[in-house]
Amino acid sequence: EREFSLLAAGLKARFPELNVEYGFLEYSAPNIHMALDRLLENGAKKIYAVPGMLFAATHAQNDIPSVLTTYQDKHPGLSIEYGRELGLHDEMITAFQTRILNAMGLDEVPPIGDLYDTMLVVVGRGTSVTEANAEAAKLTRICCENLGFGWSQTVYSGVTFPSVGRGLEMALKMGYKKIVVAPYFLFGGKLIDRIHGYVDKVAAENPDVSFFKADYLRDQAHVINTFIAR
Repeated sequence: EREFSLLAAGLKARFPELNVEYGFLEYSAPNIHMALDRLLENGAKKIYAVPGMLFAATHAQNDIPSVLTTYQDKHPGLSIEYGRELGLHDEMITAFQTRILNAMGLDEVPPIGDLYDTMLVVVGRGTSVTEANAEAAKLTRICCENLGFGWSQTVYSGVTFPSVGRGLEMALKMGYKKIVVAPYFLFGGKLIDRIHGYVDKVAAENPDVSFFKADYLRDQAHVINTFIAR
């Protein structure tokens, strides 16, 4: 919740003349209705709603639009424009690649060949929407080629396969002695803790392999750039 509020604050800092509010779909406050109410109270007649979602899974495709449409119908004269998910915007790819490089102590892409002995494992959220899972795999391929890794693999934290645990087992069988595990997540929480826990366990059982854990995205400048573009 705090990290989402920081992202909203970063967006507000870029556009101090705009009313910027944020709301959660479920589980946490403020919810989307509360955010819309505050904008309405401040005199908003047109609202641009951007889903803080990495891929177009069920929430971004169905649940959020349903909430927005219902709210708009109850408030004549109010117009709500719904933006698209963050997706594989160039700025998101840059944000993710920066996290991967930083995990290895690098500030820029190394010369071709330097990472041929290193494997990249990208951890996606995992959804029931095949296309969304495929986008995570596409991201893995893009980063692998852009940064010059020797090999790459996509695993998922839930719903679909391979799981993080099973994926790391498979990664070890590839024989690489350096493995970067990078979660493509906006914010922290139990899933990130669980992913790091898996990596720590596997690393302890395989002392001859060096594991690097990349940070999640948070309110990085490139992420805010993507929100602005959307």
